[in-house]
Amino acid sequence: MILLDILPKGESVNTDRYCETLDRLKHAVRCKRPGLLRSGVVLQHDNATLITAKHTKEWLEHYRWDIIPHPAHSPDLAPSDFHLFGPLKRHLEGKKFEDEDELIGEVRDWFSKLDANFFTQGIYSLLPRWQKCIALHGKSSQ
Repeated sequence: MILLDILPKGESVNTDRYCETLDRLKHAVRCKRPGLLRSGVVLQHDNATLITAKHTKEWLEHYRWDIIPHPAHSPDLAPSDFHLFGPLKRHLEGKKFEDEDELIGEVRDWFSKLDANFFTQGIYSLLPRWQKCIALHGKSSQ
C-alpha cells in the first residue's frame, strides 16, 4: 500500500481534489518506492467526469502517467470493487465504533496488515477479466 487517502466527512471528490490526491500519490511513491517512478506509473481509471476533465488530463500528461482505458459501468474491472471492498466489508462486519476516527484507525490498521501478495493477486486477476471484457466487446459481464 503506497497511499490511503480518506476523504473528510462532508467533502466530495472534484477535479481539484483528485489532482491533489494524485500529487500525494506522486510524493508517496517518490518517498516509499523511488524506483517505481522511473519504471513508469500506469493508473486504471473509470470514466468519471472528474477523471476525464481537462485539469486531470493535463496533470496526467504533465507527469506522463499512463491510463488503462476502462469501459463504462464495469465494476468487474476495478480491483477496488472486485478484490478490495469485499474483504474490507467482511473485516468490519459486526464491529462497532465510537466515532469516525476509530473507524478510520481500524481501516488503516487493516490495510497495514495486508501483504504485497494481496495486492498482486488483485492486479493479476485483471487479465482474465479483461479477456472476458474483450470477448464481450467491452460490455460488462455483470
